[in-house]
This record gives sequence, structure tokens and C-alpha cells, in this order.
Amino acid sequence: MTHREQQQMRAVALAVAACAAAVLAWLGASAALLWATLDPAERDQALNILGPRAALLLLAVLALLAGLGWAVPRAWRRWVAAPGILLEQARVLVDTDTQRPLASDGDAALQGLAGAINALVAQRSALRSDMAMQVAAASRNIEQERKRLAALMAELTQAVVVCNRDGRILLYNGSARAQFRALSAVPALSASLAAPLKDGGDLIGLGRSIYKVFDRKLLAHALESIQQQLQRGAAHPSAQFLTASASGQWLRVQMAPVRSVGAAVDATAPGPIHPDIAPDPATELNGFVLLLANVTREFEQAASRDQWLLGLTEGSRASLGNLQAAVEMLEYPDLDEAQRGRFQAVVHDELRALGQRLQEAAQQTSAGLATRWPLEDMLGADLVAAALRRLQALPGLRAAADGVDASLWLKVDSFSLLQALAYLAGRLADEYDIKLVQLRLGPADASGQRAHLDLVWAGLGLSTETVMSWETDAMRIGSETTPLTVREVVQRHGGEFWFERERVRHQAFFRFLLPRCDAQAAAPDTPQPPAHKLPHTPQDSRPEYYDFDLFQASEQSHALDDRRLADLAFTVFDTETTGLNPSEGDEILQIGAVRLLNGKLLRQETFEQLIDPQRSIPAAGIPIHGIRPEMVRGQPTLAQVLPAFHAFAQDTVLVAHNAAFDMRFLQLKEASTGVRFEQPVLDTLLLSAVVHPQQASHQLDAIADRLGVVVTGRHTALGDAVVTAEVFQKLVPLLAAMDLHTLGQVREAAQKSFYARVSY
Repeated sequence: MTHREQQQMRAVALAVAACAAAVLAWLGASAALLWATLDPAERDQALNILGPRAALLLLAVLALLAGLGWAVPRAWRRWVAAPGILLEQARVLVDTDTQRPLASDGDAALQGLAGAINALVAQRSALRSDMAMQVAAASRNIEQERKRLAALMAELTQAVVVCNRDGRILLYNGSARAQFRALSAVPALSASLAAPLKDGGDLIGLGRSIYKVFDRKLLAHALESIQQQLQRGAAHPSAQFLTASASGQWLRVQMAPVRSVGAAVDATAPGPIHPDIAPDPATELNGFVLLLANVTREFEQAASRDQWLLGLTEGSRASLGNLQAAVEMLEYPDLDEAQRGRFQAVVHDELRALGQRLQEAAQQTSAGLATRWPLEDMLGADLVAAALRRLQALPGLRAAADGVDASLWLKVDSFSLLQALAYLAGRLADEYDIKLVQLRLGPADASGQRAHLDLVWAGLGLSTETVMSWETDAMRIGSETTPLTVREVVQRHGGEFWFERERVRHQAFFRFLLPRCDAQAAAPDTPQPPAHKLPHTPQDSRPEYYDFDLFQASEQSHALDDRRLADLAFTVFDTETTGLNPSEGDEILQIGAVRLLNGKLLRQETFEQLIDPQRSIPAAGIPIHGIRPEMVRGQPTLAQVLPAFHAFAQDTVLVAHNAAFDMRFLQLKEASTGVRFEQPVLDTLLLSAVVHPQQASHQLDAIADRLGVVVTGRHTALGDAVVTAEVFQKLVPLLAAMDLHTLGQVREAAQKSFYARVSY
């Protein structure tokens, strides 16, 4: 029996006792008054009449008390409890978008009131539906533009980040997310942990500060430069700077402003970026866009090239000086043979050194061409189709596909690879009169790391000397010439190349071994659920990350307790554990979390990690959380995961259901891990008790059912976190209806709840 049910039972029992006492007092008082009006003879007569019937009178009194015990609880529920319960249910319908009919256990009037409320809610739903249709019709063009933006952002290989004026991230694309992962300087996300910790330590996220990644002074200087350009009337102001990450990588950053041209200056907005620059309504900055490019490799190549050019220049200058001196000495007619021989040897040695340097220069140039184009993820069938078009354009040659695995994805430099195929096919046609070639594509081995691409023809094979010559000659296709060779193209892919005969089928083929990537790797920013879990909500096939409502937000100078809930960012989390007693050795098995921002659930920004508890998992708990010992074997420990989760939850308010339980597990690890979670914590269990004090249950499933939240993925850390987040979204407007708007007000109300006294 829950605490609320116990309270209700005590209240009913007290009501029954009070009614019984009142009836007995009334009967006693009435009997005393009647007895006082009788004379002694009448009293004796009454005693004679009632004495033998005392047992019957006692039974009558007991029957009266039993009737009261039966009637009072029903009357309590009908006329006292029923109106309160109906009021709480009605507030859910009024203050949220929950759709569910009301029912009352009260009298006919209350039941009629519930029916009237249902009718009003139905009318409101119809009006809202009509309004939604009109809004959808009016905003169709805007939505189309947003989809175009999402498609553009998703396809851009350039990393793009959009921030508001306070440096809070409003939008970023997949390339930016990948770039920030590579630059992450969080200690827990070292190379040894990056793979097992998945997405846990991303520094980028909606509402997070860009100053966690870039120095504030650096961005402020760039913004100051842009404002100065704006004041000078520049049409397209921008700023560019170079910075080094903590991991030693170099980034080239280009900044462009987001302006609200012609808009009035917001009196509540922060002052100008620089105190000497006055705000101008026509050029007021609303935010800024960052375009990021990792130029580490370019720097390394440039430094290597400069060093090589310096060596070439200095070495050639010395050789030319020696040659000039030797030639001048050879012009003397009185040199003897020994001296002439020494100077001739100098000439030969220096000429040989110059030739060697020129050969190295040619190799350096060829290597630069070989590494000019990056490898790209490409569907193998698309590569074969492009190759067929290229080969069929060669004079006198036909091309066809034979055995192409349409599911294979490759990581290739398609341009240079198509050049190599066209070069080899062209030489077959020119030198061996081959009229038909075929392309084959399939997996090369069971490991799934490489695939083979074959150029097949029927007829005679080639000698080893011919194949080696073709492999090392500079490629020439018609009038097109490139210094690249087939061998260099293969080396660029980290692959292999050879010639092979199929004597049974009277065929021969050139085989390229190429690196593979799977289809999911082609979209690395779409999180995939672990094999042991069901997906909680269908993900968009084109994941994008944006929230333009943040343009309206500014950094507040007062404490978090004075901030409205609607203005805060939240990390809603849950844990799965080996048991219910953290102080007795139970450990965390899994942490799952999702972020809430501007009242929106960011389903793509999640944290989910299995943890090795370094102890046995009780068999009784496995059917509940579904985590078996083999699933956590080899996973990171809690000491490794907590810093990453701390980084994920940074600058947010923590939210959990029965948060005292989860926080106790985290607090017990503060001394051993050095990780402290000092941000405010909200508990949906306490908030539900604040909003619905009349309800009997405040379990997560009961609250979700009461608020119309669909429960999926229960008893997984991320699944429970998502359900808790959706419940919290529903509770916020109910708290606002009770005039609880700020974090401080909500925490104070929650701490007065009975459940706030529960400890672990």
C-alpha cells in the first residue's frame, strides 16, 4: 500500500470514528435529558422495561455504528475525495495536450460535470485541430525552406556551426559533429576510450557554449572585426583566424555574422561585443556562423615541402658552385692528367647528385598528386556504373557488368581509380585488340575489410613483364596524361593489385583490392541502438540539429534558481544497477541520458553506455534490466564513464525519476573518481506529488499513463530516460499553472513533499 493510500485510509478511519463518537454522544445526551424528566416511579418502571432488553439495545447501537462504518467511507469518496480527484484530472487536460476522457465516482452532479468537461475538451481539441490545419497551410512554404536547409546542411562536407550572440550553439551539421569528436580534449575520451564510449563525450550540442571549444577572446576579437566592417558599410563582412586544439590539430575558422537588418535594438539584449562600438539597429548582430576546416595535414605537407625545397635549393646551389669551379679549372691548358681526372670526377659526381635531386623532385610531385584527393564513401554499384560509362566512351571498346554486389560500400578516390581502369582497358584495346571488358565487384574476404574490383576480358593473358610495365608507367588515356601510375593509385587506397588467369573460363583479369566501409558508416552521425535493445522512437533518415528559438535567448546574470524552467537546459538520465542498495556494494550497469532544450526533446543527443560493474550480476535482476554478464564484459568501468557523462551533462539541470536513488550511486563514487555532479537536480517523482497530491501512485508508469505518455523501452537506461523526459515535459505546464515557474520555486515545492524524506 502506498503512502498516499495509507493517508486516505487514516482519514476515512478518523471520519468514521468522529461520526460514531458524535452519534454516541447524541444518544447519550438524549437519554440523559429524558432520564432527568422522569420521576422516581417512572424511572423504576423504565428500568423494569429496558433492563431485560439491554442486549437488544446494545445490538441496535452496534448496528447503527456498522451502518456508519459502511456509509461514511462511501460518502467520503463520493462527496469529499471525488471532487479533488476530478479537479486534478481536469487540470491535466487544461494545462497539457493530454487527450483522455474524464470519469468520476461522485454523485450524478459530479458525473455530469465530468461529461461537460469532456465535451469542452472535445470542442477545444476540434478548435486546436482546425487551428493546426490553418497554421500548417500557412507555414508550408517555411517548412519547405527548412527542409531544404536541412538537406543542404546534411550534404555539406564543410563543418558548419551556427551560434547565437552569447555563443550558444543553435545549429550544426554532421561534419561539424565529426570534427569536434576528433578535436575533443576531454581526458575521459582519450584514444583508448573513444570507441567504447561511443557518443558520450561530444563537446558539441544544442544550447552548449562554443567557448568550451574556442577561446572566448579569440571569438570576441573576430566579432569585433566583423562589427567594425559592418559600421564601415561592408556588404559581406567576415573574419578568419587559425587556432590549435588541445590535441595539437590546426583549425582554420571563418566567421560570418547573422544579422537582423533594420530591426530595433532589444533593450534586454547584452551590450556590444566591444564597449567602444555602439549598437546600430541596421547592423545589430543576432549571432554568427563558423565554417571549420582541419588544416593539420596541409600544414604538415607544406612544412615538409618547404623543408624539401630548402634542401633542394641549398644542395643545388652547392653543386652548381662545385660544377662551375671544376669547369673553370678544366679550361686551364697546363693541367696534368691526374688533376684533370679529379676535376672530371667532381663534374660527374655533382651531375649525378643533381640528377638524383631532380628524380626526388619528380617523385615528390607525383606523391603530391597521389594524395591530392581524399578517399570518399561510395556505393560500389555507383562506382561500377560510372566506370562503365567511362570505358564505353573509349573508341572500339564495349563494357559490361558481371557479378556486382549491390550492397558493398567502398572508400575510394573515384577519380583516380576510374583513370586507372580506363588506362588499363585502353591499353588492352590498343595493344591486344580486346573488344569487350567486364567489371566484377564482390567481398574479398570474410573479415569484411576489403572488396575486389576486377577488370575482366576473354583471350590471351599477359606476361609478368608487361603487367609490371603497365603498372609503373605514367597513365595516358587518349590525349589525357597524368604523372600518376596504377601502382600509386593502389598505394593511395592502401590496397593491392595483380594480374590473374582463369584457364577454365579462358579469361584473364586485373584485380584491385580496395577498402570497404559499411552502409551505416556512410552516415556516421545516425546513432544505432545496441543489439539488445529496441529502438525507442524512429529516427529521421536525415538527422539534423537545429533550434532557432535560441536566437531569442540571452545569458542571464542571476542565479539558476531565478531562471524559468522554460529557459533552462536539462539532462534527463537513468541508471540500471545490480541491485537496490548502493551503500552495500551494488554497482551501476548502464547509464542512459537525453537532453531537453527549449521544451524540446533532442532525441539525437543521447548518452548510452554499458558499464563493467567489476562484480557479479544477480540472476534475479537480469529479467528486469536484460543486462547479462557477457554484455558488460570488456566494457569501460564507471571510473572511465563518469567523466564522459559529466561532460555530457555539463551546464544543464539533472532530471531523474526517484533521483535520490540514482544520485546516491553517483555520490558514493565521488571520492574514487574525483567526479562531482554539483548542478541542480529535479525529481519527477516529487514533482508528480506536487502536481497531483490526491493520486494514489507516483510510479513512473502510473504518471506516464496519467499524462498520456506512451511508454516504450522500459527498464533500459536510455528508454527510461526518454519516458522520464516526456513526463517532465508534461509536468512543466502543470507546475506553471500552480504559479511555479522558476527552478527555485519548483525545488522548494518538491522539497516539501513527503517523498523528499526518502533516503538510500
